[in-house]
Amino acid sequence: MTTTSNTHPVIYIISDSIGETGELVARAAASQFNSGVGDIHRVPFVHDVEEIVEIVQEASTRPSVIAYTLVVPELREALERESCKYNIPTVDILTPMLDALTRVGGQRPKLEPGLVRRIDEDYFRKVEAVEFAVKYDDGKDPRGILRADVVVIGVSRTSKTPLCMYLAHKAIKAANVPLVPEVAPPEEIFKLPPHRVIGLTIQPQQLNEIRRERLKALGLASKANYASMERILQELEYAEEIMRRVKCSVIDVTNKAVEETASRVLEIYYRGERHVK
Repeated sequence: MTTTSNTHPVIYIISDSIGETGELVARAAASQFNSGVGDIHRVPFVHDVEEIVEIVQEASTRPSVIAYTLVVPELREALERESCKYNIPTVDILTPMLDALTRVGGQRPKLEPGLVRRIDEDYFRKVEAVEFAVKYDDGKDPRGILRADVVVIGVSRTSKTPLCMYLAHKAIKAANVPLVPEVAPPEEIFKLPPHRVIGLTIQPQQLNEIRRERLKALGLASKANYASMERILQELEYAEEIMRRVKCSVIDVTNKAVEETASRVLEIYYRGERHVK
């Protein structure tokens, strides 16, 4: 820690989480003084009274201000008590807002440290999973297969992409690989544990209808080979053979909503993960 003069107080930021909020407030306040302040000393992840006693004792050796974002009442009380012994000014950044929200909303706060960070982490995991699903959609890059939490395989128009995007919003990194008789599947799918590969199948008649509608939307003839029953049966038979080799679970998506299929995928995945662990 750098040495400061007696006219420049040190600001201690004490938090039971990472302390970013307290530091931002401290820096904003410090910027209003031309003479500046000394160090801003952040002390994160404080979870016991003994540590608070030590921090306050250290702060007492120089002109200091203690700002804190502590949600646990016992820790707040200890900090105020110890600071009072040394006549150190304290600023409770979080409690006034908690009290105001309690008065207006009528609900008590959870008083759990680190909830903001946890929410942020969940958000960024979902964003990462969405980016992953886009990057490794439709077998674009087989290198993503071994990095995926789940790999979805099946013939065209079995809702592989919507399923992967839905899983991404559950923070599951999902890649999908189309199964086409003329193209050998990537070897990577045979290297994964079976619970991380999900096969999708569908009744031939419904697939025929879906593909005909797809061709119509594209302005193409509905009698194209892509939508013929002969071609569909050939593809489904080939896909079934690959799924047997992979030994993966197979879900029939006929008349199923994506949410229903995703629920089954998550069940298979998490059950398999528990078994592996």
